[in-house]
Amino acid sequence: MRYVRGRRLTEAARSLAAGAPDILTVALEAGYGSHEAFTRAFREQFQATPEDFRSAGNLSHIQFVEPIRMDRSMLIQLDPPRFEENDRLLIAGLSSRYTFETSEGIPRQWQRFEPYIGNLAGQIGPETYGVSHNFDGSGFEYIAGVKVSHFAALPDGFATVRIRRQRYAVFQHGQHVSMLRRTHYTIWNKWLPDSGKLIADEPNFERYGKQFDPMTGTGPIEVWMPLEN
Repeated sequence: MRYVRGRRLTEAARSLAAGAPDILTVALEAGYGSHEAFTRAFREQFQATPEDFRSAGNLSHIQFVEPIRMDRSMLIQLDPPRFEENDRLLIAGLSSRYTFETSEGIPRQWQRFEPYIGNLAGQIGPETYGVSHNFDGSGFEYIAGVKVSHFAALPDGFATVRIRRQRYAVFQHGQHVSMLRRTHYTIWNKWLPDSGKLIADEPNFERYGKQFDPMTGTGPIEVWMPLEN
């Protein structure tokens, strides 16, 4: 989300520096519905208003967000997703924070959580959930958890997250769990640009059903990506 916003504002800044006469047109092309919303986002990104930036016309001191080069070796064939609105979810489990480049600790995180599965007060169903949320410029928080009916009487050190009702694109991952990173990469770098849809600033999650075998890492996995209305 931050990357997409930064890319749009970078192209808008270049248009302004080139002398674009109408700031509102630049704002609309960048995906903002008003001059005020565009100015607020622009100031947060570049510490200057669009008017000041256009007047200065100097790009040397600006830190732009440049395009990320796609690693085509990471792309896989994805079946089209289904679209549905999820029910409200309460997820409880063990949490760790990762950068976007380093997530090797997630399997060990699941190993630590495994003894709690089926033994938590208020657990609903056999499914497990890997929830990514609290994104910022450096990384994200990942919870290995289960669906619960309440957050009372949880073990010390447990984390929780509330997932509200939201429209999702749901992808099926049928390969080994070690290939899951490629599915996420393809969603973000191939499906999302091609679809023209926007990811909402809400948690996304993996849903491991009762047919998933954690011992072998095989079985169907669903990847739920929140969509803006």
